[in-house]
Amino acid sequence: MTHISVEDLRERQLAGEKINLIDVRENEEHADFNIGGIHHRLGEIQTMQLEPIEHLKVEEVIVYCRIGNRSQIAGMFLEMAGFTRVVNLTGGMLDWTARFGR
Repeated sequence: MTHISVEDLRERQLAGEKINLIDVRENEEHADFNIGGIHHRLGEIQTMQLEPIEHLKVEEVIVYCRIGNRSQIAGMFLEMAGFTRVVNLTGGMLDWTARFGR
């Protein structure tokens, strides 16, 4: 698993790059604020309920959460399930909102 900063992710977004984001936070966190992508909670990943994201196995996927810990765990599970290009968003949504707001 590799890592990406919020600044680098934002730069890629602004450049119009196609990015596969996976938000692994809980429903209320996602509803409160998110930066897009697929909402697939950590618990679903841990129990290998991966059908909604299976098509991304060979694509780069950037996983994010509140501070980067749950997404780190999700990334490890995704790699065990055969995802080949997993990237963790360092600092998560706390870092994002501190730098860019909502």
